[in-house]
This record gives sequence, structure tokens and C-alpha cells, in this order.
Amino acid sequence: MVHGVLLAHVAYGDAEDLMQAVFLQAMQRLPDLREAGAFAGWLAAIARHLAMDHHRRDKHLLDVEDAPEPRYFRPPVEEAELALDAIRSLPEAYRETLMMRLVEGMTGPEIAEKTGLTPESVRVNLCRGMKMLRARLGGKEHG
Repeated sequence: MVHGVLLAHVAYGDAEDLMQAVFLQAMQRLPDLREAGAFAGWLAAIARHLAMDHHRRDKHLLDVEDAPEPRYFRPPVEEAELALDAIRSLPEAYRETLMMRLVEGMTGPEIAEKTGLTPESVRVNLCRGMKMLRARLGGKEHG
């Protein structure tokens, strides 16, 4: 679940690095957790905050004008990274539920349990998120 939350905000390699930081911070702050039942949401919040901190610290973003041509910058074999980038461009509610479903392989009820959303909200977020994702990736809507 933590991996999916991180992937919703940062690149794959950065998510791998941030995983350790999330669990380290969770261990350090465990005494602050008031309700054991809130552990998953609490852990997801730590992951979100560390991802946002990572973005603030990252001063090495390429300027759009300085970026290499896409055919050189992203080989065709990296279609998965293109899909992850498209998911990251979605609104947060859709981004996290899609990552948990598509990357982590979680079911709707599992996502609801981990996020504190209702199963209906998860279903709506997944449906709307997939529609937006298809549009961003150039897929056609069916029906």
C-alpha cells in the first residue's frame, strides 16, 4: 500500500528509495499513533508527506526547453513509466486509488479499508480515474 501511495507522487526509483524513509519515520513516530486501527491511514499520510517533501527538495528538474526530444528521452520499452506518469498527472483521489488497484493489485474493498473511503467512493474514483487515464494515454472509450 505504501509503495502505491508513493508511486502516485514520485518516479519508480524514487518510490523505492522513499519506502525506507517512510518505515523509518513510522518507527520513530509509532508512540504518536493513538489508534491502532488507524495505522494504514497514518502510514499512508507519512508516505504522502515524504513524497511532497521530496518534490520540494528536488531542484534538478529539467526545464521544458532543455529536455531532450522524447524519442531519445524515453525509449519505447519504458511504456510502463509513461503509464505511471499519466497516473501521476491525475487528481490525487484518482491517482492513489488507481495505484493501489493497478500497481499493488488491491481490491476495491481493500482500498476502502486502507484509505478510509467508502467502497462506493473507491468504485467511483476507480471508474473516473480509468476514464481520465484512457483519455491521457490516447485510448478510446468503449460504450
